[in-house]
Amino acid sequence: MTILGKKIRMERIFNRNTGKTVIVPMDHGMSVGPIEGLIDLKSAIQKVAQGGANAIVEHKGLVEGGHRGKGKDIGLIIHLSASTSLSPYPNAKTLICTVEEALKLGADAVSIHVNLGNGGEKEMLQDFGRVSYEARTWGIPLLAMIYPRGDKIKNEYDVDVIKHAARVGCEAGADIVKVSYTGSVETFKQVTAGCSVPVVIAGGEKMESDRQILEMVKGSIDAGGAGVSIGRNVFQHKDPKAMMQAICAIVHEGADVEEALQHLNF
Repeated sequence: MTILGKKIRMERIFNRNTGKTVIVPMDHGMSVGPIEGLIDLKSAIQKVAQGGANAIVEHKGLVEGGHRGKGKDIGLIIHLSASTSLSPYPNAKTLICTVEEALKLGADAVSIHVNLGNGGEKEMLQDFGRVSYEARTWGIPLLAMIYPRGDKIKNEYDVDVIKHAARVGCEAGADIVKVSYTGSVETFKQVTAGCSVPVVIAGGEKMESDRQILEMVKGSIDAGGAGVSIGRNVFQHKDPKAMMQAICAIVHEGADVEEALQHLNF
């Protein structure tokens, strides 16, 4: 029955027809505070839902006040781990929620953040293993955000460390793995080829142009990616709904960058 439960919940965060997903992480307030675009969370969620997003990521304390309400429904992924930019160890993530608690809050999936290559890696991998077991026991999908960040990492976008990070995610039991984009279709193909579960890309820092964002999305899909998990480049956009429509056009409709840009001709 847990396998059936996981399958049903996966359908709430993936497009059933394309087998891909567009996720908007909105958990930034924990790490950096109430940044632009997320101060009015309910409004932000409604905009990306209207644009076609399949799911959002948020922390447990925001569910009641932000997620549910009027408008189009959207999948809920509750983030289990956190750190703050105020910490002397911002790359060391700590669990602040359990799988069971997330289920009680109505989560369709849970997520965990693991940074590799730093002093806290051992504890984060240990937490990952425990969360993976609990998620499998309860039949809820697990999204693992895996980034090479720490003293041993010279370039966190290098294909060798990114494909290693993705492989860690699937081998530790994640159902979806989120990693950074490596910069080209050719290199990102190495990432998707070495990971046996769906791979989605992170959006990263706010980019300079819409074209740059959409080229990254298109490249990841062409390389075998299963979608995107893009936050600031959506909710801080001057028109989050339109940007979401443009991204969904690439991910779910097979549009090229020029076609997707038509959604952004203001």
